[in-house]
Amino acid sequence: MIQINLSNLNDFEREIYNKLLEYSKENPPFRIKDAAEVCDCSVSKISKYVQKLGFRNYKQYIAFLYGEELENENQSDELDRLKKFINDFDTSMVDEFIELLNEHQKIVLFGYGPSGAITEYFEYKLRTCSDNFVISLLDETSLLSVIDDNTLLVIFTATGTFRSFEPIYKRAKKQGANVAIVVEEYNTRLFNQCDRIFWLSKFNQPDHFEPYQKTRTIFFIFMEEVVRKIILKKKKIKQDK
Repeated sequence: MIQINLSNLNDFEREIYNKLLEYSKENPPFRIKDAAEVCDCSVSKISKYVQKLGFRNYKQYIAFLYGEELENENQSDELDRLKKFINDFDTSMVDEFIELLNEHQKIVLFGYGPSGAITEYFEYKLRTCSDNFVISLLDETSLLSVIDDNTLLVIFTATGTFRSFEPIYKRAKKQGANVAIVVEEYNTRLFNQCDRIFWLSKFNQPDHFEPYQKTRTIFFIFMEEVVRKIILKKKKIKQDK
């Protein structure tokens, strides 16, 4: 998406806009050096004008000027990935996750880094619709102090590669808890680190991103569906009474 805002331009930059618009009508695509000569200004001035107008770079501006398809790779790649995920969304996994939650009195949410941070939001949402005791914890000491044989420990991780959950899993099992991992990307190393895995997506984020740099959008989509279904089920039960 590109927002073009002419009101950001000063008088001289408006002249640049008009001159290059007219020049493009009678000439093929031109280099930034040519644009500077047409407008009798520096290349840096043209570059600043292009960015102020709302374009990422001069190449994108020229594509706009000549009615070509605009490149927006960084944004469209992630949006396309999310579209594929939504089209491939497995609603039965939501039902299975809810069933697992209902089998436990206490739900403990955990994750490292960004995955841990978002569990505080999930705690709030689940508390508003569930009869379970739900808590989000961000450190292992607190985590191990509250789990027992009535607990489901739910670990969120984008890739499962930042740190092993095996030590936590072994301690949790000693205390009688069950452990589920909600993971975005497929990772066979997680099989011996939990009792149950919910693998959410077949469509991975680019490998050049570190785990902490990857988005957590898919977690939100999945968990919002979980919350929505719990609410709808409760409403139906209430209506049937």
